[in-house]
Amino acid sequence: MEKISLINPELVVNYKFPERTFTYDERDATMYALGVGACARNALDDKELKYVYHEDGQKFIKVLPTFAAIYPCGLDVAKIPGLSFDPRLLLHGQQFIEIYKPLPTHGSIRNKTSVVGLHDKGKAAVIEIEVTSYGESSDELICKNRLTLFLRGAGGFSKSPHPYSYSNYPTSQSLAFKHPKSQPFVVYEECTQPSQALLYRLSGDYNPLHSDPAFAGKAGFSRPILHGLCTLGFAVRAIIKCICGGDPNMVRSISGRLLLHVYPGETLITEMWLEGLSVMYQVKVKERGKTALSGVVTLNRLASSL
Repeated sequence: MEKISLINPELVVNYKFPERTFTYDERDATMYALGVGACARNALDDKELKYVYHEDGQKFIKVLPTFAAIYPCGLDVAKIPGLSFDPRLLLHGQQFIEIYKPLPTHGSIRNKTSVVGLHDKGKAAVIEIEVTSYGESSDELICKNRLTLFLRGAGGFSKSPHPYSYSNYPTSQSLAFKHPKSQPFVVYEECTQPSQALLYRLSGDYNPLHSDPAFAGKAGFSRPILHGLCTLGFAVRAIIKCICGGDPNMVRSISGRLLLHVYPGETLITEMWLEGLSVMYQVKVKERGKTALSGVVTLNRLASSL
């Protein structure tokens, strides 16, 4: 019996979200920093205290570049016309962030959002969303996000023998890469807290997959899992600490491919390789010996200490 498609590609790929404004203050930026583990190991850490506290002579706190991933908060993919899927089976697959200027410590951000890719993977569908963020009263571009979502059970919608695949951004922006076979330049180990997901969700991602045991069980997990973007925040914070001398403004772009779920309380081992201005990295879950995340962080410059 032929499967009836629940996805109309034409409607999906031509959709542009209504422009939205994201407003936040220093408390939100601080809450985010704590959510991705800042100062969890050492509350006196001179490379991280600036994310949560006004140091002497510092007018404002510093904002982690991965806070840009919070700007699209509240984005409801289920409202895209022609797209139907089970929200319990949605997984975050990849994230790309490009930073054009240091993120403000507070303010209102205008987000322009559109669908930039849709792919039929047979048993699943992959949809790519691009969000460009501007200052409230100017056309100055602050940052760009591109997120890839994996919709399990939503594939099989192609009307031709060839699987449907659409992208409207350059192939040069692909997140595919290979890590060196050499020993890492730096290795950083850090334990997440059992309550990590409950803290991180206060930054705006209230998906019950990260807090509700029954919901997580129906999605196929033994217990609630950590947000993929929280794992990304841990990794990039480790890179800033170990490679950038604690300076978040050295980060130009971030890419991350989410390969495996992390349970709150597990230990993350971030391995880093430095090649020119690129830091290739992968994050392993120590308790299970598996890679949960891999990617590349591109820097504006190298720290003088390197």
